[in-house]
Amino acid sequence: MGRTFQDYLGEKPDEGQAYYRCLQCSAHLAKRSDLISKGFHGRAGKAFLFKAAVNVKFGEPQQRLLQTGLHKVSDLYCSRCNTLFGWKYDQAYRLSQKYKEGCVVIEVAYMMKDNMWA
Repeated sequence: MGRTFQDYLGEKPDEGQAYYRCLQCSAHLAKRSDLISKGFHGRAGKAFLFKAAVNVKFGEPQQRLLQTGLHKVSDLYCSRCNTLFGWKYDQAYRLSQKYKEGCVVIEVAYMMKDNMWA
């Protein structure tokens, strides 16, 4: 088994970019600039919708009936510590929900915000 490589966000001190990390292992997960909505809910409560995430791996796609209807989603895991902390929208069946396709939901209970104070 080889070493797992990680992507890092906000490495340059002059960027001042806020980002989110895994609460268990501190792996970088998503940029604040990729945040679409804070109005989502997951198994553990409040969750955020992001355009993209790094250092994650996906489970098998499956159909789930969520609050906004039927979607095809994949569970989202931290690639470093394997914590299950959300899901990715693979397919939305309602036209009004198509904006979610390709986006990821990360539950607030499993992440922390890093403001990159200079």
